[in-house]
Amino acid sequence: MDTEVLSCGYAFHATRFVQGPQQLDAYLIRLQSEGHCAIFADGREMWIEAGDLVLLKPGSVYELRVEHRHAGGSPRARCISGDYYLFCRGAWVEQWWERSARPARTRTDVNENLVYLWRQIISEKNGSVEENTELLNYLFRSFCLFLDKALMESSAPDNQAFTASRMKRFIQRNIHRPFKLEDVANYVELSVSRSSRIFKTHYGKTIMQYALDARLSAAVDRMTYTTMTLEEIADSCGFGSYTFFHKAFKAKFGLSPTAFRNRTK
Repeated sequence: MDTEVLSCGYAFHATRFVQGPQQLDAYLIRLQSEGHCAIFADGREMWIEAGDLVLLKPGSVYELRVEHRHAGGSPRARCISGDYYLFCRGAWVEQWWERSARPARTRTDVNENLVYLWRQIISEKNGSVEENTELLNYLFRSFCLFLDKALMESSAPDNQAFTASRMKRFIQRNIHRPFKLEDVANYVELSVSRSSRIFKTHYGKTIMQYALDARLSAAVDRMTYTTMTLEEIADSCGFGSYTFFHKAFKAKFGLSPTAFRNRTK
C-alpha cells in the first residue's frame, strides 16, 4: 500500500505572514507548537493556539494568517507562530484517515514523542543524503498511529489529567516570554503547591523544568530550521538574556549554542 510524504518541516514566524488561499491536493497534518495564528479552511475561520492539531483533506481551500489579533478582549503583544507541518497522500493515508472522525481542528498536547517522530521524518525527507523511501514510509506510518494514540490519551475523562494538560498548554503558549510559577497556578485556579504536584504526577517534571525544556526544544528548532541569530532565538524563546540561554543550553546538550548550530549545518 503506497504512502508518499510530499513535504514536511518546521515553520516559525515572528512577523505578519500570509499563505494562500490554495486548494490542497494532498492531506495536511499541522501541529501548532507555540504562539497562535488564524487558519481559514473551506470558508471557515479557526483561531489556532499551541497544542491545536489541524487536519485537512485534499480539495480543502486553505489559508494561513499570522497576525496581531484581539483574543478574549485583550490584544496580542507579539506576532509569534511556530508549527510542524506535513503534506502526504497515498492509499494507506486514505485508509488511516477513514478509521475515525478527523475534525479540522483538535486540541491536544504537544507530545514530545510525537514531535520526535516528526523531526525524524523531516530529517529523512529533507536531509542531504539520498532519501530512504522504506524508512520514511515506516516512520510516517508509526507517526500516524502514534498521533491517534496521543489524541485518545488527551481526550481521556480524567479531571487531573485535564488540569495538567491545561498547564502544559499555558507553558506552550507563553514560552516566548518569562513567566512565574504563580502565573501557571493562577491560570488553572489552584494553589502553587497543588498545581505543581498535579503537573509532576502526570509529566514527571516540575512546571519550570518542563518550561525550560520546552524553551530549549523551541530554540533547537529555530537553530535548525531558521536563520535567526542566537540572540534573537534567546529572546523569542523567553530566556530573558543570552547569558542564561547559553548556560541552560550547554547544561542540557553539552555544547554551546554556537557549536551546536555549526554541527548541524
